[in-house]
Amino acid sequence: MNPIADLNDRFRQGDQSLGTWVLTMRVSALPANQKDKLLRLVKEFNAFTPDNDPHGEHDFGAVELESDRYFWKIDYYDPAMQYLSEAPDSPNATRRKLTLMHSSEY
Repeated sequence: MNPIADLNDRFRQGDQSLGTWVLTMRVSALPANQKDKLLRLVKEFNAFTPDNDPHGEHDFGAVELESDRYFWKIDYYDPAMQYLSEAPDSPNATRRKLTLMHSSEY
């Protein structure tokens, strides 16, 4: 498997040492029980296909919760989170940021 996909999966599934999650205003405003369900859906997501993951990096996905569609996207930054990373396959040279948003916020 792609080493970037491995790191992205570890991060998305809970390895907080690899980066940080950002929730948009609409996601942050969800009731706690709905937000917990949504986070679990993102962590458990594994429906990657050549159509939705053409580069095999597992860096984007879409999930549905109570008839609403949400997107998540992982971006790669340098350790200071100021610039894009030049080595997304290196956990020492890259911090990940997962942004979780309602589809209307895309």
